[in-house]
Amino acid sequence: MFNGLRSPGGGTGPAVHLCRRPGVRGDGRLRSTSAPRTSVWRVVERFQVIPAAYLVLLRERPGMADEVLLTLRRGTGYMDEHWACGAAGHVEAGESVLAAAAREAHEELGISVQEHDLVPVTVMHRSAGNGDPVDERVDFFFRPSRWAGEPRRREPHKSAALGWFALDALPDPVVPHERVVLDALRHGTVPAVTVLGF
Repeated sequence: MFNGLRSPGGGTGPAVHLCRRPGVRGDGRLRSTSAPRTSVWRVVERFQVIPAAYLVLLRERPGMADEVLLTLRRGTGYMDEHWACGAAGHVEAGESVLAAAAREAHEELGISVQEHDLVPVTVMHRSAGNGDPVDERVDFFFRPSRWAGEPRRREPHKSAALGWFALDALPDPVVPHERVVLDALRHGTVPAVTVLGF
């Protein structure tokens, strides 16, 4: 089934959206109301973002700051030697963001998380401001209300360490955009939508 998205030349260029304009003839003039209904497709370039799912595993400590599970990135080529959310990754084609979060929990931490146990924390729309499409992102942060299993490093070639840290005593450095979310959690002021880099 046609989904309306095309890539010029079938290559790696920006996707375009073929937008149907009901009631417009091929020459761009409006059709007569007595004429049969027709549709014309026009090509419109669309801005795209890369979606990713993040798992913020929290452990409550009565009378103290909650603890968050972080991993030390290594060997990934992106933000290596920075601490990051315990599990995160890109949403794959044909996969919902909830399914992506549950998959990443299993792949990276060896825990089982049900999609209905994923509580939204925030959605972050961010840009590096350099015009490069790979740096245009939308990140979905979830806090699982429960999970099964004990978190462990299942991808040691991408992670040098895994540990629980108090939100008011985070290690340094933390991936900058993730630090924004963790700091907001510590202060109890997490907006539904976070915008960064615009």
